[in-house]
Amino acid sequence: MSLGITLVSHVPEIATGLNQLLAQVASDVPITIAAGTQENDIGTNMEKILTAFKENQADEILAFYDLGSAKMNLDMAVELTDKVVHLYNSAFIEGAYTAASLIQAGVGLTEIENQLQPLKVKD
Repeated sequence: MSLGITLVSHVPEIATGLNQLLAQVASDVPITIAAGTQENDIGTNMEKILTAFKENQADEILAFYDLGSAKMNLDMAVELTDKVVHLYNSAFIEGAYTAASLIQAGVGLTEIENQLQPLKVKD
């Protein structure tokens, strides 16, 4: 089983910048992004999320998002994909960075989730 990451952000530049950062510490981890609306305005889009899932080469995806409305689109996309997707309500940058570096180091999903617990955003 391989693990990858999908980044969902309302702002394309945030997702692109975070992807560039993660590539520095996790060059072997499949990372895809879904950011902005279809018109690349601020927002999220379920179709972009589905495409990011499909393009990710990993068997299982750890999905990180920036705001609550992104989670709504993620929830819908998860229902429409065959991939196993884990959603994380954690600090967006710190959570994705932690997960990417741990995946790169060969750490398993259970330990990654343990490491993400302190970064959880309160509901």
